[in-house]
Amino acid sequence: MCCTIAQRPQLSITTDSAGTSHFHVGDAPDRRAQDAMRRHGIDISDLRARQVVAADFERFDLLLAMDAANLRDLRALAPTEALRAKAMLIMDFAPDHPLREVPDPYYGGDEGFNEVFRMLDEAVAGLIAHIRHGR
Repeated sequence: MCCTIAQRPQLSITTDSAGTSHFHVGDAPDRRAQDAMRRHGIDISDLRARQVVAADFERFDLLLAMDAANLRDLRALAPTEALRAKAMLIMDFAPDHPLREVPDPYYGGDEGFNEVFRMLDEAVAGLIAHIRHGR
């Protein structure tokens, strides 16, 4: 269930998406999330929810959380203190954005999903710049 989000000369980033709880495991993304992504030319309809596992800390360089509660849950799953440092808030890569946590748009309308897309787009741009310039 990985997808490549950025491929440019000398840069290839592979991502995966997982939650810290077991809710919705196996489900497709919310229709509103799919619609928001599709408006930006991104098809996520083939994704299926899965739960984060401790092995993800070995598999990935970074584990990015949307909010403080999920960050705490991620860090609690880390097998070692060194691996725990891989867990961060995604908005740490958008330091100029006024919000440090991504709001959950689930209980709102379509605009919430559009706002989350804009926030994550900004954070991903910062993440790519971070990767390009080394850690």
